Amino acid sequence: MTIRTLEQLSDSLAEDLAWRKKELANLKFLIETSRPFSQERVLLRSRITILYAHWEGFIKNAASNYLEYVAMKRLQYDELSSNFVALALKTKLSQVNDTSKATVFTEAIDFIRGQLTQRSSVPYKDIVQTGSNLSSSVLKEITCILGLDYSLYETKQKLIDSTLLAKRNYVAHGEYLNLEKKDYLQLHSQVIDMMDTFRNQIDNCASVESYRC
Repeated sequence: MTIRTLEQLSDSLAEDLAWRKKELANLKFLIETSRPFSQERVLLRSRITILYAHWEGFIKNAASNYLEYVAMKRLQYDELSSNFVALALKTKLSQVNDTSKATVFTEAIDFIRGQLTQRSSVPYKDIVQTGSNLSSSVLKEITCILGLDYSLYETKQKLIDSTLLAKRNYVAHGEYLNLEKKDYLQLHSQVIDMMDTFRNQIDNCASVESYRC
């Protein structure tokens, strides 16, 4: 389904987050009730990878859905906020960066000048890339693309990089994971909070049309 309306965007975010929360809640229950200790260790290793997968999956899907929503508005370039104009003109700007030819520079400037009052073409397919490593720096780039406030995650950078991503990588690379049940449960709660924050940011930005300049 193409996301064209605010309701469709909100519903897509809610549905995607709901099934992820439900699965994570079920896994959390298994952790809380696991016995004996050896079983708990195995569960923690598997749950940290699933927790990370839902974190990355939701951020990527939610960001892509918002990009699609803005793209479907087909606003003029001069009606879009700078981040979306930059994204729409990325191809032209990349050509300038890769050449020293004056003709390419001139064509790029002519394009920018002439297209500002034209309907935009904002790319949204395969734009949001995490490289299977959604670190805080990658998240910062994603929020920049979308025009979201990254400051809400600045206090979570160590948690994202040194706890969630690092421990997921330990498991993925077959290494020992030093993680207690209480630590996982705390991490679980914090990741859910960040997913909620990201969802609310997109909902709010779409509602107040912050994608406009």
